[in-house]
Amino acid sequence: MEHTKQATKTAHIRWMIRRDMPDVLGIESDCFEFSWTEDDFIRCLRQRNCIGMVAECDDRVVGFMIYELHKNRLHILNFAVHSEYRRQGIGNVMMQKLLGKLSQERRNRIMLEVRETNLEAQLFFKNLGFKAISVLRDFYDDATEDAYLMQYRYQPTAEELAQPHNRITRMAG
Repeated sequence: MEHTKQATKTAHIRWMIRRDMPDVLGIESDCFEFSWTEDDFIRCLRQRNCIGMVAECDDRVVGFMIYELHKNRLHILNFAVHSEYRRQGIGNVMMQKLLGKLSQERRNRIMLEVRETNLEAQLFFKNLGFKAISVLRDFYDDATEDAYLMQYRYQPTAEELAQPHNRITRMAG
């Protein structure tokens, strides 16, 4: 089935809910040789700092992202777009939502690990401004494979750089 570029315009990002799990598991097993189980998702999403998001097109879940909130960073644990909906901007829409959560004061970077054999993901994240900052040797439990630790750093705007950095400075000014 052929999908048009229009999917980008209708991609809607929302919190993941229990009802999404069958679709998410379908995308997960379609996308990854060593996929997460439903228990993996549930265990992860039960953590206080773990958040799940889905992308919907025409009331169909076509992508998802699981990430953790840390004090000064976001960490993407799992990210996938249904194979029929790739290269239509859906991954970009999800990432823009996440990049919008970064700020100079609080969480100023996003981290993730990508398999060394997953060239498509490496290029996707590189095109968004992520850089490989280290190689994690034999990172995965399921295969003897290294991962690249990739990072995106928030770039403050000129206005933000001109702003005082704390309340005391602002109050004194």
